[in-house]
Amino acid sequence: MPARFVHTHLHSEYSLVDSTIRIKALVGACVQAGMPAVALTDECNMFALVKFYKACSAAGIKPICGSDLWISALDDPRPWRLTLLCQHREGYLNLSRLVSRAWQEGQHGGRALVDAGWLTSAATDGLIALLGRESEVARSALAQGHDAALAKLRPLARLFPDRLYLQLTRCGREGEEAWNTAALALAAELGLPVLAGNDVRFLKREDFEAHEARVCIHQGRVLADPKRPHDYSDQQYLKSPEEMAALFADIPEALENTVELAKRCNLELKFGTYYLPDFPVPAGYDLDSHIRELARQGLKERLAHAPLAAGHTLADYEARLERELDVIIKMGFPGYFLIVADFINWGKQNGIPVGPGRGSGAGSLVAWVLKITDLDPLQFNLLFERFLNPERVSMPDFDIDFCMDRRDEVIDYVARKYGRDHVSQIITYGSMAAKAVLRDSGRVLGMGYGAVDKIAKLIPPRPLDLTLSDALGRTEKSKKEPERVVKEFCELYEQDLDEARPLIDLALKLENLTRNVGKHAGGVVIGPKPLTEFAPLYCEAGGGGVVTQYDKDDVEAVGLVKFDFLGLRTLTIIDWAVKAINARRAQGGEEPLDISKLPLDDAYTYAEIFAKAKTVAIFQFESSGMQRMLKDAKPDRFDDLIALGALYRPGPMDLIPNFVARKHGREDVEYPDPRVEPILKETYGIMVYQEQVMQMAQIVGGYTLGGADLLRRAMGKKKVEEMAKERAKFREGAAKDGVGSDKADEIFDVMEKFAGYGFNKSHAAAYALVSYQTAWLKAHYPAEFMAATISSDMDNTDKAVTFIDESKAIGLTVLPPDVNASEFMFVAVEPKVIRYGLGAIKGVGQGACESIVEERRRGGAYKDLADFCRRVDPTKLNRRVLEALILSGALDALAPNRASLMLQLPDAIKAAEQHLRDRQSGQNDMFGATMGSAAPVVQIELPTAPDWPLEQKLQGERDTLGHYFSGHPVDPWREELAQLATCPLGEIAARYQPPKPRKNDGDDGNRFRRGPDTPWTVAGMVVAVRKRGDSDAFVRLEDGTGVIEVSFFGELYQQVAPLLVRDEILIVDGGLRIDDFSGGGFQVRARSATTLADACRRHARLLQVKLNGIAPSFPEQLRQALAGYRGGRAGVSLHGYHNATAQADMELGEDWRVDPVPDLLRAVRALPGVAAARLRIVKGGD
Repeated sequence: MPARFVHTHLHSEYSLVDSTIRIKALVGACVQAGMPAVALTDECNMFALVKFYKACSAAGIKPICGSDLWISALDDPRPWRLTLLCQHREGYLNLSRLVSRAWQEGQHGGRALVDAGWLTSAATDGLIALLGRESEVARSALAQGHDAALAKLRPLARLFPDRLYLQLTRCGREGEEAWNTAALALAAELGLPVLAGNDVRFLKREDFEAHEARVCIHQGRVLADPKRPHDYSDQQYLKSPEEMAALFADIPEALENTVELAKRCNLELKFGTYYLPDFPVPAGYDLDSHIRELARQGLKERLAHAPLAAGHTLADYEARLERELDVIIKMGFPGYFLIVADFINWGKQNGIPVGPGRGSGAGSLVAWVLKITDLDPLQFNLLFERFLNPERVSMPDFDIDFCMDRRDEVIDYVARKYGRDHVSQIITYGSMAAKAVLRDSGRVLGMGYGAVDKIAKLIPPRPLDLTLSDALGRTEKSKKEPERVVKEFCELYEQDLDEARPLIDLALKLENLTRNVGKHAGGVVIGPKPLTEFAPLYCEAGGGGVVTQYDKDDVEAVGLVKFDFLGLRTLTIIDWAVKAINARRAQGGEEPLDISKLPLDDAYTYAEIFAKAKTVAIFQFESSGMQRMLKDAKPDRFDDLIALGALYRPGPMDLIPNFVARKHGREDVEYPDPRVEPILKETYGIMVYQEQVMQMAQIVGGYTLGGADLLRRAMGKKKVEEMAKERAKFREGAAKDGVGSDKADEIFDVMEKFAGYGFNKSHAAAYALVSYQTAWLKAHYPAEFMAATISSDMDNTDKAVTFIDESKAIGLTVLPPDVNASEFMFVAVEPKVIRYGLGAIKGVGQGACESIVEERRRGGAYKDLADFCRRVDPTKLNRRVLEALILSGALDALAPNRASLMLQLPDAIKAAEQHLRDRQSGQNDMFGATMGSAAPVVQIELPTAPDWPLEQKLQGERDTLGHYFSGHPVDPWREELAQLATCPLGEIAARYQPPKPRKNDGDDGNRFRRGPDTPWTVAGMVVAVRKRGDSDAFVRLEDGTGVIEVSFFGELYQQVAPLLVRDEILIVDGGLRIDDFSGGGFQVRARSATTLADACRRHARLLQVKLNGIAPSFPEQLRQALAGYRGGRAGVSLHGYHNATAQADMELGEDWRVDPVPDLLRAVRALPGVAAARLRIVKGGD
């Protein structure tokens, strides 16, 4: 039966502003309805074009590709809609150029507009135009009549000869029938065809509400808003040809024309051909001869500085080089290697740190000799076939790590070299994930924030790919992995039919719809022609941040080659540290350090950093789990680092105990076949790397390395039929060397198990080198390394504080911030001393810091606050910045104390403003001009005040630095805590004696079972609280000497929950144990807890006041201080009390007894003449 109707106007989810149609579901619906073709006309973009084209082609449906454009004209402020469809490749390229230009030059009010002047006959060649109810012609017809519309229509008919259709719709929207009548009249007069359409936005009629919600999410409105525009109707679904035939039974030609139009659109896109940019080569060379020449020369240069790998000769290197070059040239990739080598070497020559390699590229000798990578693949037994397999033609893919701060310079170099219109970054699409879609849906439904938040919080953060359907147990994945099902979420869905179920049902329809666009972390495409010849472009308002409209898979499909320019913060840290080290070495007349030439066998680095797990700030090895592994493994060679980095992932992690036991001789090393010992020896007989699987297939099964790479991939995919074929092939190859089929199967099974989660050794080795470099720097130049590390995270206070704590833990001194000594960043001022960076003070921007440092270099140290305010650029300093500098202690050198600085601040600011006015008026003053004198400095009085109490100073430091510098908030109570706790937190490691194991401990093989703990009392200030549901909490206590985690469970948690707040000082009785899950620290399981105030009230027996030179008014002052606390159970004693005639220690009478709480101590310590006040505490009775 011939086709009766084709949808020619349809938006998908990629329109972003509307539509809930997913491409896969659209194609499925078209197949089911027997539609031979369908169009995609997303809103001013072509994001989904390749996905749509491929999906349609695979299903036997003809794809019609186009876009809905908004046209703007100078004589009309209101843009109008024009739908364009591609007839063939030239039309596709013209549409790509128009859409790209709209984003790059025509953005207004968040919409990309096409200027009517751009629509020339050349620019619209190959494009069919549809005009509907939102066109300029329709607007004129309805507002001004037939003749006005005709005047607008004639130029368009000339612009699109035989390619202009008037679209009719019957969706029940305002003005439709009036336009249909006008369109039929206009079409008759100009001989234009009319076209039936349904302006499709959703697949089924019942999806209308979800679509409206999607539109509201985009507009930031709620569904119930009476003022929101209602631009869509519930008729805009994917109607069947039968429904459309019934709807337009009175205008059959409008239906027939859709089929005729579909026949005219014959766009063919070719996939799988790569188009590399043209790389310039010297005269007399082509790409093939040039890469051979450079590679051979590069090998000589590399081997002049690097020794040959053990067991290899120069001939081995030369043979491998020629073999790789033959493959690269035969596969047509010399240009790719030359392009990558060119921008990497440009970066290196311009002092931009580049990583040693990433991914499988480090397995190529050609990459090493061209200086793309920095690892000799023969030294580490890395395989070229893992990177570029001659038996499987696919584009090579170098991922390159650059210093984070300067990566954009390399991208800019590439843009300059190949032409800015040939280079772009790549788009990414953001979708509505589970939690976010619940919150968005709740908002458009008008639900309260609290109600929605409660439901959204039921969705756990892990696994990252958890969907709402998973959580409800509706997917195949959730049936295989029952832990994905969220019981409370299912119960809520079943029970709360009024609020939760409608919300979740709506969210299920919207989940994973494309919502917004972003930029790929490092992907850059470089084309041989302007990129619009391959893919349309998108950009931010203003023309910046240009990206391709196709994502990374689709740009590769259309033939563009992707290069990954990734930013790695660690390279920046290494670069800063090495520059600081070389500045110090230069002063001492030493040779500069070349980080790329470090010996990889430095025993001190392995023993001091890795074996002791002192790996905070060490690349890849800083997590607590890694630290636990390192303590067990005690790595002492580079191969161990490669293996441990590869093993520390879900799956292979289970092999770590075997690896460690074999390394330390507690388990025998066994090999599946004696011939594979050379390849498995480095990992003690355990298959850790994909390369080892490949080499075993080569040695035992007689595979080529290319064939072995295909086997490895097949094993990873676990396809049963494919594996049966490979197993037979492996048996056959093994039999040639006399291996029986049972033994061959056994070896194949072992390989299959490891191939599933074996790691890429090339990547592991390259990243292990970066890890080693950071560890070497920390071991030999700790101050420079830690200063660089802290500086790299100055804007993340929590991380900066962690690194500052680590600096102190490894014996470095961290000097406080000081405007007369600090730079913007942290600086190693001596081998074991770091000076705080001004940039880490919250509320003081980089501009202010740099201005302070610059002026100090120019005019010398600042003398006082007035001098400071006068000299530093007033546009960078305001009161808020100055207060932050005072509170942080950075201005301590300018006055006796911070209280004085705060007192002086208003006058200092006024004086500085006056000085600035004088200087500005002096510039125009006759005498100032002739005498050239600077404005006289106005001298002001700088008053002083008694210092703040320690707690006030510390609060200021925490607010501005994120931690305490002058002391710790528990310092005033240290004597009391010493009497209440077993010992300070920092002394637990020295004092703790593990209990003897009980009988049967650990016999059941359950490594999570708790062994015995030791009764212990800890005391400290709460610095963090992590709650788990309503029954558990994990509280971090700190006392200035150390930290500990305390766990509260069940009933106890319910009792003490109000006390578990930040800054509360707690005394906790419980059981102490070594915490196996946090890298070997300690943990306490609480049995009871009390605040410091309650503990003092219960256990203190005496308030001891030590006096030093009191005034006659002291007795009255003391009486007032104690007044609010009288009637307690603690006595009061005075030490060193004297009057005019005598001195004595005395105990006050019963009616002086007080309630011994911290506030009382504060009040007494503040009295003039009081040198100290402390409580004597007796535990063990109330």
